[in-house]
Amino acid sequence: MTNLNPAFSVSRCLACGTEYPVDTPMNLCPADGRPVQMVLDTQRISDEFPDFAWYNPGLKNMWRFGPLLPLNHADENQRDSIISLGEGHTPELDYNDHPLARKAGFSLRVKDEGKAHPGYGANPTQSFKDRGMAMTVSMAKALGINRLAVPTQGNAGDSLAVFAAHAGMGVVVAMPTDTPMPIQGGVAALAQRHENIHMLTVEGTIREANDLLEKDWIPNGWFSAATFREPGWRIEGKKTLGLELAEPREAGGAWMLPDVIIYPTGGGTGVLGMWKTFDELEALGVIGPDRPRVICVQASATEPLVKAFQQDLADSVSGPAGKTLAYGLNVPGGVGHFRVLEIVRESEGAAVAVEEADIHATLSEIWKDKGWWICPEGAACIAAIPQLLERGLIRKGESVVAFNTGSLEKYLPDLRHLL
Repeated sequence: MTNLNPAFSVSRCLACGTEYPVDTPMNLCPADGRPVQMVLDTQRISDEFPDFAWYNPGLKNMWRFGPLLPLNHADENQRDSIISLGEGHTPELDYNDHPLARKAGFSLRVKDEGKAHPGYGANPTQSFKDRGMAMTVSMAKALGINRLAVPTQGNAGDSLAVFAAHAGMGVVVAMPTDTPMPIQGGVAALAQRHENIHMLTVEGTIREANDLLEKDWIPNGWFSAATFREPGWRIEGKKTLGLELAEPREAGGAWMLPDVIIYPTGGGTGVLGMWKTFDELEALGVIGPDRPRVICVQASATEPLVKAFQQDLADSVSGPAGKTLAYGLNVPGGVGHFRVLEIVRESEGAAVAVEEADIHATLSEIWKDKGWWICPEGAACIAAIPQLLERGLIRKGESVVAFNTGSLEKYLPDLRHLL
């Protein structure tokens, strides 16, 4: 076996349960075309790393949970494959002075994946995508894959290009023509400096970008790193979001989860990653069986998850995309949405849509009130709070964490008028 963390030996299909060797490069499950995820042997972790020996809080990035990840930073041989630029270990900003939090009596924090904060780690491209792409590039290096392809609404392509350039890998990024110019410019600059980095633009959304790659690039040896199409690598990177939610805020404190998670959801990798690690932490005896209510937020312009949830469907139905400033939410369908819906229902949460005007107004209010560089997707989460209160999905005395998944400066000049 390739020198990966031996606590991961198989990948398992999320639908049919078929298992595959974890060091076999693959995309979707050959048996049913569904995503796979890597399986952590929690008993082995318990035996080999008792008393939280798997936890290294002194390491100020996502790799401090090393033995729980496919590549363990504490192991010198595995560390050689890790491509890290400081990603992860981001703060939860106190927003208890939000008017609705004060009025309804719940605590509100914002997990800020965008701008860097003193004393914390920093996502190098100012986006939560850096967690998944750091793991993807590291796993590709470990398995000897050196050409990656990704369709993107923006941030994922920006992130993969940066990590691939750092690793000396080839990458092709396909994105819609309306992707914010700072993101396009960043990828284009890398493509100009590195002959093995390519940028393509398409009319449409991430769906049309993926169609182009599957037609012209992936058949010619480029490995797909599209959402859920790599073998669970991005899930493993994103699960560090859940580990950070649970970890103590001070030395010797208790591991615990919030009551409610509000998460902007395009493809949904982060939802799967967090839910996976909650189960792993319970198996390790770190937390109990209680789980947060998972609220998936989408823009009303493009809301496949919301429609599926409202209609009690097992999966989303891909349809036409609309127009939204929350570009990361402009995802008209997803191969992993069936599992996102399962998690939402298991958690007694919901999938909700937010009107475009409310996203804009909330972003403007947060900027003027707090000076936070919140992105439109993060603003959508805060904008969802009134309807969540009305529906009883947030209750008095509960702890709520909303996710800001990137920095607003990556969306300039499109949102400058809101500031």
